[in-house]
Amino acid sequence: MIYLDYAATSPMTPEALKAYCEVANQHYGNSASLHDLGGQAYYFVEQARATVAKFLGVNSDGVIFTGSGTEGNLISILSLALASNKGMHIISSQAEHTSVHAALNTLEKMGFVVTKLPLQKDGCIHVEQLKEAIKEDTALITIQHVNSEIGSIQPIEEIAEIAKQSNILLHVDCVQSFCKLPLKQQVDAMTVSAHKISGPKGCGAIYINPKLCVPALVSGVTHEQGLRGGTLDTPAIVAFATAVENYQYERQHYEALRRYFKSKLPETCQIIESEKQLPNICGVLMKRVEGQYVLLKLNEVGICISTGSACDIHSESGTKAILSMGYSTEAARQFFRISFGPATTLEEIDRLQMALSAI
Repeated sequence: MIYLDYAATSPMTPEALKAYCEVANQHYGNSASLHDLGGQAYYFVEQARATVAKFLGVNSDGVIFTGSGTEGNLISILSLALASNKGMHIISSQAEHTSVHAALNTLEKMGFVVTKLPLQKDGCIHVEQLKEAIKEDTALITIQHVNSEIGSIQPIEEIAEIAKQSNILLHVDCVQSFCKLPLKQQVDAMTVSAHKISGPKGCGAIYINPKLCVPALVSGVTHEQGLRGGTLDTPAIVAFATAVENYQYERQHYEALRRYFKSKLPETCQIIESEKQLPNICGVLMKRVEGQYVLLKLNEVGICISTGSACDIHSESGTKAILSMGYSTEAARQFFRISFGPATTLEEIDRLQMALSAI
């Protein structure tokens, strides 16, 4: 199989897998237990917390381990919205991850009003539209750093400055950008995930500014500062930190692959470009052919791609970014995504080109 779906998930590195197995085998105590095995697990968790905090550029006191990026988004957004005493208005975009929309839907049922901004043709929100959307009671802005469908990079630095000036809390979904693109501006909350950077699935983290007094979503839970219940998965957390320490985003490698891929595309295909974009994520439209058909035909010849976020795969709105950019529903149905990883080669792009030409 040729794997070209790294934006969905990535295989664990040998280092991360070794760390997972060693901790699971030797340090299996509950990190909340008071005996020696529990103390060992606690030590490893805190070392991992410090590693994640270092790469985020934040204080480790604000890092909370979660079971996924989805859970992280839910906890972060709900906690920040409920922590703010400024009002009941939230600003986001139409192209956020499904988990963000799920959190916003929950808040709307609680009486919050949500403004969802469209994307421009370059896949980014318009900063001026964001400014115009701000109201006196705007409590929270939640925007993803990198779009998972087309790789466009949102102007988070500008947004952070606007939020700061307006005294509005800011949450950034960094699941696609963590360890690939630094976040240069301090924000109130961030979400990251392990399996996007060759760590284990079922493990992620959030940062919530420890200066904020956020309420527990479920009263009575005792783990992770009362923000998340359940015994911590120490092996996964250590493997996550190991992946962070070893991950290298080879931008030049991905830029070369992207250029080669564009040069090999059939004439009926259009790659969606943005001025600021992670080069390893390629959103493509094929005229007169539905993206799901492309996915199935490529799978028949041993090539793995996707039609967008795996969390949206059974949703009619699975290509939120394309629709938000003003493309028609017909065009959105023609969308599929190619995403490269460290092991992707030019020879694999050649095989992909042959298969796309056949389709």
